[in-house]
Amino acid sequence: MISACNSLKRVPSSKRLLTKNEIYVNGKKVKSEEITNLLYQKNNTSILGYRLRLNLYNLAKLNHDSIYQAKFVKHPDKYYRKAKWLSAKQVNRLGKSFWYAGIHDFLRDTGEPPVILDSKSTQKSVARLKSHYFNAGFFNATASATVDTSHLRKAKIKYFVTTNKPFIIDTLKSIIRSPVLDSVFNSRLYLTLIRPKKQYDIKDFEAERNRITAQFRNNGAYTFQQNYVTFDIDTLNRNNKANVTLKINDYSYREGDSTKTKPFVLYKINEVNIYTDYKQDNSNHGDSTKTVSGNFNLFSKGKLKYKPKAITDAVFIAKGSLYSDTRTSLSSRYLSNLKVFNYPTIQYKIDPNDSITNGLIANIYLTQREKYSFGASVDFTHSNIQDFGISGTASFSIRNVFNGAETFEIATRGNIGASKDLANSDNRFFNISDVGVDLKLNFPRIFMFFNTEKIIPKSMIPSTALTLGFAKQKNIGLDKENFTGAMSYNWTLNRNTSLRYDLFNIQYVKNVNTRNYFNVYNSSYKTLNALARNYNFNPALFDSAGNLIIDEGTDAFISSVLSAPPTVITSLNDRKTVNSINERRNRLTENNLIFASSFIISKTTKRDINDESFHVFRSKLEPAGNLLSLIAQFSKQPVNDNGKKTIFGVEYSQYIKGEVEYIKHWDLSRKKVLAFRSFLGLAVPYGNSTNIPFSRSYFAGGSNDNRAWQSYSLGPGSSTAINDFNEANMKFAMSAEFRFNFFGKFNGALFVDSGNIWNVFDDIVDEKSVFHGTKSLKDIAVGSGFGLRYDFGFFVFRLDFGFKTYNPADTSNKKWFRDYNFASSVLNIGINYPF
Repeated sequence: MISACNSLKRVPSSKRLLTKNEIYVNGKKVKSEEITNLLYQKNNTSILGYRLRLNLYNLAKLNHDSIYQAKFVKHPDKYYRKAKWLSAKQVNRLGKSFWYAGIHDFLRDTGEPPVILDSKSTQKSVARLKSHYFNAGFFNATASATVDTSHLRKAKIKYFVTTNKPFIIDTLKSIIRSPVLDSVFNSRLYLTLIRPKKQYDIKDFEAERNRITAQFRNNGAYTFQQNYVTFDIDTLNRNNKANVTLKINDYSYREGDSTKTKPFVLYKINEVNIYTDYKQDNSNHGDSTKTVSGNFNLFSKGKLKYKPKAITDAVFIAKGSLYSDTRTSLSSRYLSNLKVFNYPTIQYKIDPNDSITNGLIANIYLTQREKYSFGASVDFTHSNIQDFGISGTASFSIRNVFNGAETFEIATRGNIGASKDLANSDNRFFNISDVGVDLKLNFPRIFMFFNTEKIIPKSMIPSTALTLGFAKQKNIGLDKENFTGAMSYNWTLNRNTSLRYDLFNIQYVKNVNTRNYFNVYNSSYKTLNALARNYNFNPALFDSAGNLIIDEGTDAFISSVLSAPPTVITSLNDRKTVNSINERRNRLTENNLIFASSFIISKTTKRDINDESFHVFRSKLEPAGNLLSLIAQFSKQPVNDNGKKTIFGVEYSQYIKGEVEYIKHWDLSRKKVLAFRSFLGLAVPYGNSTNIPFSRSYFAGGSNDNRAWQSYSLGPGSSTAINDFNEANMKFAMSAEFRFNFFGKFNGALFVDSGNIWNVFDDIVDEKSVFHGTKSLKDIAVGSGFGLRYDFGFFVFRLDFGFKTYNPADTSNKKWFRDYNFASSVLNIGINYPF
């Protein structure tokens, strides 16, 4: 290990290890990734200054085969002894085992060989730097490099670039040979990216070439390609000005052994053919049945299985319209989004019967997915609720249910588990269960009683989802029964912006076993039990261990303290505590009816799964209970004992909820990423409610939040989190995480999480829990730590160690770093990144 830490171990005595590169542009040091990536030679990667991969490489024995053989050459008796014991073949194979070969191959492949200074690579880097600034308009830029060899067998390189004055575009003119293209170009001339008085930059010319190509190909220029766009740059006037000439020649084609040219023409769509039963191994469509729908021809094997409009609505290639790449791409996306076909193939061919109007025939080939599909899975689980559990899911899907490309899914789930500490435990090993069923019907359009095409055009790929669900728990908490139903509309403004509107989202939560409350919320019970002992409450209501009997004893003590007049006289603070426990119990054990609507907008700049430099913005607005309030008012529904209006005897919730989330990633190159997340959420009860239902409230802590606290264990505010499940109706969170690669698929992270939850505009009166404006910002908790991650490709397994850095609930004067140790740390296990 000591030898491996010698970074020069594998550097030849006549060579030098490259330890650092520095780039100076016009005398200023430059560290941007765009510039540093231009260098041919980069020094070995490091983590906080430590060259981990280089040292791993140095640990490996590169010639392990010869070392293994040499051991027996020096000691032949040793070889014969082993051969008698294992056989000669096994002794030879032992040299390829993990201990002798595998571990060294792993270290070699995972590690990183030393970067040896190479003068040719240095000169190539100088040339590349000069070329980069030349392409940015600094035609007279100069570049050089100096090598610092003051350290033994080590070297640092300093690159110096002097840009001099940039060249500015003076004039711009175009020479387009084909009249139709010239007309199309001039119709959008105001969109050009190359303008006079702008500094020359080759990136602008590349972008302009792409813009012109897209403009032409979206306006009928089917045969046009990017290579027809060229630019002539004239800089002979020597006053740092450039005259630009855009040139687009005529269409060139081969005819026999010669090349000919002719003006470009714009192509129109003469015919659109859709093959709904296409199979690659059978391209013969002669026996297909043809169905004409509008300007579309649909071909099928036998009777068409779909309503024609369900397919033609997904096709944006229209007869009589000009050829367009955008329409082709949009059709492919929409058809794929129907989920009843594999990704479509769209091909064009010139109409042989049309030599006058330059027509095209569009052929769309669709391969059907299986109408029925079934899936199942089994998982073994462990959690804070169950010591061991077995869960299973089964799903069944039907495609094209009503011949309109609809999909129907039914999914069932079940879980049985064992918990030795469970409040409802019995003598059976599996003593808890959770079962549920979910139904989902998806329409590839807006399902509404009026036409929404003018509001949400089909180019936004809209869809409608109807969902129903039921879940039932036994011996878990209060044994909830959960009924859900929703109708959601989804559409996209563009590739980066999606919207969702829930016309209704109904949830009815029924608590079956409310008498189990104090067994589940044990912190409240312990507080109540201690008070009952302090005030020498009725001994008949305690068990043999001296604890209040649940439910008889707890109910009697609460009633005795809160009755008017009280039969148990307590201090004012203790009475408030008992009252708070009672109010929380009533709130968490009551049945909830939520009838909400919501609107969500999500925007991201992420281009693909490998993009590590992007941002995400998401906001949500959710009002609830307004429709039920109107119904209750006009139907004169009765009020309950709390003076609240009810629907079918159930008190409904009324609130408005808003959320904003922002995520930003910076790619720092060489598998280093800086990630940032901020979140703000607020739910305000009004009308029929004075608090937010538990299922719609906020909590803090956990593997995707503040990782120095367990879920539900942080807040509200500076309170000491006396409840088992602490929640509130306002939340602020902010996190930053530096991610880096150790080697291979093994990654690490350093993170800082901050935030908290508070009560505001509700019926909570505890000063420590209530948000009081900017002065409550001192209650923002801070956690920090490190993480280990392994990337399996399709998911990331994550271990994060969180340490309480600033604890607002700490009653001592030392809130910073008081519990910053492994004994007080929280281990978070997660799948994929937290944000």
